[in-house]
Amino acid sequence: MKPLIPILKLVWNADRAAFLRGIALAVVVLVMGVALLGLSGWFIMAAGAAGLAGTGAGFDVFRPSAGVRFLALGRTAARYGERLLTHDATLKAFAALRGRLLRGISAAPYRSLLRLRGAEMLHRLTADIDALDGIALRLAIPLLVGALVLAGGLAALTWLVDFRVAAWSVLSLALGATLALIWAARRSDRPSRMAEAAGRACRVRLIDHLRGRAMLAFAGRLDLSRQAVLGADARARQERLILARTERRTGAVVSLTATFSAAGALYIGAELALRGEISPAFAALGFFATLGMAEVVGPLRRAMREIGGMRDTARRVLRWLPGPVAPIADAVPMAPPDPEARLELVNLTVSATPDGPRLVSALSLRIRPGQTLALVGRSGAGKTTVLDVAAGLIAPRAGDVRLLGRALPQWEERALRRHLGYLPQRSALTSGTIGEALRLARPEASDAELYAVLSRVALDGVVERIGGLDARLGEGGRGLSGGESRRLALARVLLRAPDVLLLDEPTEGLDRATAERVLGGIRAACPNAAILMAAHRAVERDWADALHSVG
Repeated sequence: MKPLIPILKLVWNADRAAFLRGIALAVVVLVMGVALLGLSGWFIMAAGAAGLAGTGAGFDVFRPSAGVRFLALGRTAARYGERLLTHDATLKAFAALRGRLLRGISAAPYRSLLRLRGAEMLHRLTADIDALDGIALRLAIPLLVGALVLAGGLAALTWLVDFRVAAWSVLSLALGATLALIWAARRSDRPSRMAEAAGRACRVRLIDHLRGRAMLAFAGRLDLSRQAVLGADARARQERLILARTERRTGAVVSLTATFSAAGALYIGAELALRGEISPAFAALGFFATLGMAEVVGPLRRAMREIGGMRDTARRVLRWLPGPVAPIADAVPMAPPDPEARLELVNLTVSATPDGPRLVSALSLRIRPGQTLALVGRSGAGKTTVLDVAAGLIAPRAGDVRLLGRALPQWEERALRRHLGYLPQRSALTSGTIGEALRLARPEASDAELYAVLSRVALDGVVERIGGLDARLGEGGRGLSGGESRRLALARVLLRAPDVLLLDEPTEGLDRATAERVLGGIRAACPNAAILMAAHRAVERDWADALHSVG
């Protein structure tokens, strides 16, 4: 239960007033249900007794029947209000939680984000949150409401009938239902987790299958991918069958408990009626009220069925949620930006992970305005990691990175990205038009400016052929080749004309003539930028003003 408590607190704090009103109405629903069954039983028994005694003509049938109608209609209205309030508050809370989850994922370390796949990200933002709605709606609220109703039932039956009937009815029902629910929770824990995992795997594999079916068909693995999707679905259905059997058995045990409690209440009430301590009608009231109180267990059965999956989902969500915002420290006096410093690496030591092997040690570089420096070396030597550190995406093991004379931690994020542009090895494009993809960098850019930057990266002709700036791209830039997608991402970086450019193999996959045109376009677009580049190709090394070996 421990992982569920923080999620429950987040949901509760989202709209306490709505939840309190919903809980109050949920209590009203159950109380009216218990009262309806108890009043109906008392009415039938009292009317029968009056008939047998020959006093039926004088028996008041109007007020009890009016009470029955009032309770039936009131119960329906209260249930509608309770569902409206609690579901609305829960959906709003989880909409806000989904936003927090996205912010937490966005703030995760850069290397962690690189390991995430689109299908997994999509699942985290939808299915994980959707799976948690049962914490409030099917677990916490029914548990609280059930406890309140049982406590109220104990008091009401003690007042109306007899304490012995009340104690037997409530305590036997509560004990039997609690044992049944604990058994169900333990029995359902593993199947619930496995069903959730299999369902998650099925959705992720289905997304991968649909997105990559052309490549899978080309590789001859389309049928294997389809079988993987169906296999995950079959495992999920198998686990859900186990959960369904457990829920049915729990329901049977709860029904037997309710029958046993009601029978005991009837027996105790009958004994009291025979001794003249209560009337037969009130003995019937205890019996039917006990049956009515058994309704409090119904909503909890599904929660026990899903509790294992809810715990696992809560752990995943909590892992990605952002922590509390640290208080802003007193401002540290900063030197004004030094335009001539541009980019400096001072005694930099880097590694791909915080505890990984050192890739580069004591690296010191100074890149002036208009200068291009290329990092060269074997694959895996650390060139990309140096660029990631220079971009502020991962922290160095030691040393400093200074942009315009200021250390990177002193820069506010928005200002940092305005002065520094980065083209990583993996560039992301989203579905939409080419104009929309470019205007992510500068929303106010004119069409003429967009065409100018496309010309810089030798992409203007391609864009004209496919329909201009309004040409639509599919997910991940589908509609352009890999090299064209990368050049579009480069054009987006150049559109901001940053003071410092970090480029990771910017001409990968291009022929030499196109590569030379693109490299010339980079310098023409940003004539005064300091450029630090990871270079593998000779055309990139020839273009650079200086080389620095890494590794």
